[in-house]
Amino acid sequence: MRVSIQTKIIILILVLITLVTVVLSGFFAYIESQDIEETLGDKALSTATYVAGAPTVQEAFNTENPSNILQPYAERIREQSGAEFVVIGDKNGVRYAHPDEWKIGKHMVGGDNDRALLNGESYISQAEGTLGPSLRGKAPVRDEDGNIVGIISVGFLIEDLRATIFQRIGMLALLALTAIGLSTIGAVLLSKSIKKDMYGLEPIQIATLYQERQATLKAIPEGIIAIDTNAKITMINNSAKEMLEFDKNVQGTPVKDILPNSVMERVLQHGQPEFNQELSMNGKLFIVNREPIFDDNRIVGVVATFRDKTEMMEMANTLSDIKKYSDDLRSQNHEYSNKLYALAGYLHLGRINDAISLINEETMIQKRQTTVLFHQIKDTAVQAILTGKSGRASERKIHFEIDETSQLEPLPAHISQTQLISILGNVIDNAMDASLHNEDPTVSFFVTDMGNDIIFEITDNGPGLPTDLTAMMEKGFSTKHGQNERGYGLAIIRDTIEELDGMLEFETIEEGGAVFSVYLPKAI
Repeated sequence: MRVSIQTKIIILILVLITLVTVVLSGFFAYIESQDIEETLGDKALSTATYVAGAPTVQEAFNTENPSNILQPYAERIREQSGAEFVVIGDKNGVRYAHPDEWKIGKHMVGGDNDRALLNGESYISQAEGTLGPSLRGKAPVRDEDGNIVGIISVGFLIEDLRATIFQRIGMLALLALTAIGLSTIGAVLLSKSIKKDMYGLEPIQIATLYQERQATLKAIPEGIIAIDTNAKITMINNSAKEMLEFDKNVQGTPVKDILPNSVMERVLQHGQPEFNQELSMNGKLFIVNREPIFDDNRIVGVVATFRDKTEMMEMANTLSDIKKYSDDLRSQNHEYSNKLYALAGYLHLGRINDAISLINEETMIQKRQTTVLFHQIKDTAVQAILTGKSGRASERKIHFEIDETSQLEPLPAHISQTQLISILGNVIDNAMDASLHNEDPTVSFFVTDMGNDIIFEITDNGPGLPTDLTAMMEKGFSTKHGQNERGYGLAIIRDTIEELDGMLEFETIEEGGAVFSVYLPKAI
């Protein structure tokens, strides 16, 4: 089972906080215990030193019964200092004062008096006395001549010392638990905030989305560019780099530096999308869409998609050519259906001779065309185009002839079916439209691949070509008028032939009509 990022964050923060808290608490507990021990030791020593130098104590040692003076004095000092005991003894370690009066007159225990009685030192020691283990401050008592006459022992029980330390540690533990509790709340709130910033997604989901995004950007043929609020490029896909001919990494570059007229900054300012706008970038013409990127109603960037207008026009023209080809086949099917209905009518009326005559007529036509179309013209794309145009011509009552001397092997690979449909389809359509101006409309087709070029020749018996032949090649020019005029056909023919390094020739025939000749090289 996969653990969520929120749970991981909470666990990680709690472990770190707990570890740090435990280490710091242990460190401070150690420092605190040392401080308490040092403080009590200093207090015991300073109290012992104070008592040893007190005139009352020194004078009491010169009396016949020092205990009468020292016992109440020692008890008063013990209560004031908070010590567990204040013991006063003579130079032999015999007690003059003790919290337990019955122990007065007996020897002090612990074995830690020698440094004071023999060497005259004041010091701190730990030893076990009659009251238990204790932390003691020792100081010698001197007479007027400086001779050691006694000893002062002020002590705090180790048990009380530990109780104080444990009390302090308990306070530290409470603070540590409070810190851990607050950290837990903070970890939960932080993890929720991070989860919200990640739109509720897990890291594995984000990684998957990123991989899908990268694959999508690579697969999309349109160019895509995104900018941030500073109008710097944050993303650009491979298609955009190829279209705009960028050979270096442009991410992080201000968009105006490399595409000064992209106007993406305008969308960044007004926040309104812009669709299907024509724009020239790097010397090319594109159709551009611009869409602002929002985060909680705040614009955080702009993404632009663009397509090469030339390619779009070529695709549109190709679809148009394919549609015309489909219409031609539909026309041929319709014409054959009419002839079948006529044949069925003859048979139904018993006019056998008329039926046979119709069959023979169609057979002769089909045989003649079949011989040329399927034996001499061996390219299937050309066969399909001519078959469709033949049916279309028959439906429009146009006599469509395929020259019996035509000869064509399969076309080379660099000439695509789409290009062939654009060239032959438009030239033949124009010839048919022109021939309709004649009472006996006729269009003839000839092809040969002898030599280095493939030559297509289409002839019509229409009114001929206009005087301004140059205008014919301009986009939008048409010799046809009305609702169905198609003024881009001649320009498409010219552009497609140029793509194949070919040549187009046209001339008016003296007896009427025009001839268009297309030359396509077999190799580029």
